[in-house]
Amino acid sequence: MPIQTFIAFDADDTLWPNQPHFDHVEAQLLKLLAPYADDATINARLYDVQRANMQLFGYGAKSFMLSMIETTIQLSGGAVVGAEIQQILNLGKDLLRFPIEPLPDVVDVLTELKQRGHKLILLTKGDLFDQESKIARSDLGDFFDYVEIVSEKDVPTYQRLFTRLGATPKNFVMIGNSLKSDVLPVARLGFSAVHVPYHANWIHEHVPAELLAEVKFWAVERLREVLELVK
Repeated sequence: MPIQTFIAFDADDTLWPNQPHFDHVEAQLLKLLAPYADDATINARLYDVQRANMQLFGYGAKSFMLSMIETTIQLSGGAVVGAEIQQILNLGKDLLRFPIEPLPDVVDVLTELKQRGHKLILLTKGDLFDQESKIARSDLGDFFDYVEIVSEKDVPTYQRLFTRLGATPKNFVMIGNSLKSDVLPVARLGFSAVHVPYHANWIHEHVPAELLAEVKFWAVERLREVLELVK
């Protein structure tokens, strides 16, 4: 890989844990809705509601909170009471203020890449207010030359970013845990992408193996390995 000028990092579950907090809240919802449906039914309905709401609410804790409330109303047949809705609101608020702690190697990797003179980009999708709050709570903001908060990470979004930065396949690399959002769109445009797996994954980010068969990208086990790819 040639020396890179622009190095973009995903945020949630690449720089700090995020999905485990959502998984914890979903587990609490399963307990709350146990009188109305079994776990499999609740999980399936919640995901269906989330997918239907994405075009209206986008991603993030507030969208998830609204989808949990809608799922509860549906599965309870409208029998849900105000106290139960308040419990869901409280769970959603917890998602908006959990402590942000960088994952292992994050600070060391960012420090080293910064010292090498690269331009670092924080590229994350979701609710603007929520993502700005996470960045502030992480104390990582000063590492980045650019911060981009987008509603979706797809080919058009990356194309606009590349045009604005003047980036080319020789001077840009994207690093993240999501094959769907951080790797595939970038690789399909002929740019470099590095997949750093994370143990917790949202089902919406799953990519069928056949879609990866002819896609070229780098895969590492730990973020620190990026330092060997990007000199």
